[in-house]
Amino acid sequence: MATTTIVGDVVAQIGGDLIDLSVLLPVGTDPHSFTPTPQDVAKLSDADLIFANGAGLESFLTPLIESAGAAERVVYLSDPLELLKSSAADEHDSTLGDPHTWTDPKNVMVWVQTIADELSRLDPAGAEKFQANAVTYTLELQALDDWIRQQVAQIPEARRQIVTDHLLFGYYVAAYGFKQVGAVVPGYSTLSEPSAQELAALEDAIKSLNVPAIFVGNTVNPSLSERVAGDTGMKLVYVYTGSLSDPGGEAATYLDYMRYNTRAFVEALAPTP
Repeated sequence: MATTTIVGDVVAQIGGDLIDLSVLLPVGTDPHSFTPTPQDVAKLSDADLIFANGAGLESFLTPLIESAGAAERVVYLSDPLELLKSSAADEHDSTLGDPHTWTDPKNVMVWVQTIADELSRLDPAGAEKFQANAVTYTLELQALDDWIRQQVAQIPEARRQIVTDHLLFGYYVAAYGFKQVGAVVPGYSTLSEPSAQELAALEDAIKSLNVPAIFVGNTVNPSLSERVAGDTGMKLVYVYTGSLSDPGGEAATYLDYMRYNTRAFVEALAPTP
């Protein structure tokens, strides 16, 4: 089992047809606000392995795992990573750092090896296949990283300033030379609440920096972002955040997800010819 569609896609790339994979959160679900059902406890109880992002993203998971008695079967993929920390999030989050590690493909390369090793441990007969899939997918991730750098090069450094609905793209920002100049919710979770003073300060910063867009996740309520956009004259650009699209959609895989978001950044921020 995987917790999110993003984790699930990466697990599927490594496990292939040797595993029977189910994903806990439906497409389009915000992992910060997911409420599990008793049926979810049963699903976790039946799983041989449970792959989770970790780093505090799936806050719902701890009591669920306790109810299912599944603690020893959970693999937190972000555990080996050094989490980013933002002073802007400190008063809004009790987490150890930014949990959105997948927004940098190099972090997902670490996930890939962990997944391959855990599946190999569970199914030694499939180990050779799991490890070969890991090598193949890592090459795809490296190609993705190169492509993103080429795309971002179209945006002058002075224009690589982003405002988002919450602090989601920290790893992407750090990897590709952007600057996060503000967030409508100055925390890592969509459940955080900004104060009136924080919203006013954000609007002042947006106006002074002449930032053209707010990037809004398609799994969260956009009302606050719409208010800021209305006050500042910015446009809203929707991106994928905590979930992939439906199968066959524009962000059906992790690779598609990253390409879609990168194109959205470039189209909004690169100067028009």
